[in-house]
Amino acid sequence: MDLKSELLKSIWYAFTSLDVEQCGKVSKSQLKVLSHNLYTALNIPHDPVALEEHFKDNNNGPVSSQGYMPYINQYILAKATKGTFNKEIFDELCWMMSSKKNCKASVYQGLCSQRDCFKLFCLFNLLSEDRYPLVIIQPELEYLLKKVSCAMSLEWDGSLMDDLLTQNAALQDGMSVWEFLEHLSAGRLLHVESKEAFGLALEDVFMEMYHNIIKKGYLLKKGHVRRNWQERWFVLKPSSLTYFVSEELKEKKGEIAPDENSVVENLPDKEGRRCLFCVKTPLRTYEMSASNMKQRVDWIQAIQMAFRLRAEGKSSLHQDLKLSRRKQRETLQRSHSNQSSQNEPIADEKPHPSPEQQNLEQHIESIIQTQREVEAKRKEEERQEREQQQSVQKDLRRQLEDANEDRERMTAALKEMEKEVQLQKKRIQELELTQQKLEEALNTQIHARLEEDGIRQELERQLAEEQKKLAELLLLQSLRETEAEVLHDDSASVSTSPSIQQPEESSQDDAEVQGHEREAHDPPRASSPTPPNNQPAEENSQHQIEKELGTQYPTNLMLKQWKIQLNRLMKPITPGDKVEHLPLKPSCPRQGQALTSTEFISKVHTGIPHEKGNGYNPSPLQEEEE
Repeated sequence: MDLKSELLKSIWYAFTSLDVEQCGKVSKSQLKVLSHNLYTALNIPHDPVALEEHFKDNNNGPVSSQGYMPYINQYILAKATKGTFNKEIFDELCWMMSSKKNCKASVYQGLCSQRDCFKLFCLFNLLSEDRYPLVIIQPELEYLLKKVSCAMSLEWDGSLMDDLLTQNAALQDGMSVWEFLEHLSAGRLLHVESKEAFGLALEDVFMEMYHNIIKKGYLLKKGHVRRNWQERWFVLKPSSLTYFVSEELKEKKGEIAPDENSVVENLPDKEGRRCLFCVKTPLRTYEMSASNMKQRVDWIQAIQMAFRLRAEGKSSLHQDLKLSRRKQRETLQRSHSNQSSQNEPIADEKPHPSPEQQNLEQHIESIIQTQREVEAKRKEEERQEREQQQSVQKDLRRQLEDANEDRERMTAALKEMEKEVQLQKKRIQELELTQQKLEEALNTQIHARLEEDGIRQELERQLAEEQKKLAELLLLQSLRETEAEVLHDDSASVSTSPSIQQPEESSQDDAEVQGHEREAHDPPRASSPTPPNNQPAEENSQHQIEKELGTQYPTNLMLKQWKIQLNRLMKPITPGDKVEHLPLKPSCPRQGQALTSTEFISKVHTGIPHEKGNGYNPSPLQEEEE
């Protein structure tokens, strides 16, 4: 069937939808609107004057379909060119005009949606007979329903259609598109469990039969420039092999246009790729990889079929199959008619068949046998295809189960990993908190150590001072002991001197002692004259005493200074108190007069034991200060 016949079927539906009175005539104004829409849908220039000139003899009445057909053929269909317009948009325009009047609202509420009804409308026109009104006969209807069932991976059950045709004998001669949609949506022709599955299956059949898609699917293609492998969605038609980025068909990446010299060949495995094949054209070689061996065989057979259709000048596989089925039906009908005419009984006479009749019968028998073989072969192919589909379905179901199990395992593993991550995060937080505490404790210990070092240094300094003070005290004590020993030695030497002296000598010695004492405090004065009657021994002892006193003077002076410093160190300075001064007792028995040497010695002897008992031995300089 050519393009003109295909377009004319859709235009017939649009024209009959405008015939409200069903008299076969439509007003000229409605035809003008219809013609304008057809011009727009077919993408050809609109010529409003041509319609007026064509129907200038019939301006006042409606125009019949017979009168409109020459105008359509001359001004619309003759200008339509394949490839310059979208046939699906054209058919959808005619469907919208006719469905509003003829399609019942209950159809959309059943199995078929509005879009599904449009697809069935297009498939109906493709398989309908080339006579008007358009109807589809039982074999073509059975072929369409089998294709839909096979797309749903279901086994065809013809009992529903047989029951419907048995109950309604008028449908045996053919079924209109509106009756077909009504019965199919009501479930009287096909048993469908899922409406969604039916919609997907119908989409596949629509793309295959209406858009002439022989095969489609994903393949890996090797790039021509970058030489890397990319996954592409391939669509095979008799005229081309087009590939897209994805199955949405939004971004076209390229097209392979085969010619009479194009071939398809298998390739050995290489570069880690399996199931390789290539399409060789005069300009380029396209390398592709299928998912498995079965897919590679299917693609190679489909591409070879497309090359064969192109070489034969056929643009549609299903149109070719439709013509083949029609020829088989016509041949079968002729054979049945001839057989029925030959089997008519002749009363009382059985003539012998002529050689021509025998040859005709043999020819008919051979045709019938051939038809039976073709039918058996077709059934065998259908059975094999059904088994193949079932095996593919089982494989897909098993792969789906494996994928679900893998996904469940991955989900469980991810959950375990998330738990482990949470535990690790918790441990890291605990370690960070412990680290902070340890850093704080370390800082505290460092501060304590610094404070301890400061305290230790201060204690060492105080200890050094105390040791220094102790050394000074020991030195002072040793000086005191030395002074005490010197005083003791002096007293012992004085006690060994002669005790019998003249009163004048004692007075003279006392005077000399007082003179020495005054010399320790006052500037030197003129010594009193010594009596001329002293003995040499007394003079020697006196001279020795004076010499010892003279040598002790610097020591006594140093001791005095050490005592002053010790008193300052041992006794803090406090505010002075009011102390009642006791009257001084006269330590000297002879006031106003100098002591004799005997009196001085006796005084010294009486004072030493008392001072030793107190544990303190003052020096003569300290006695003078007191």
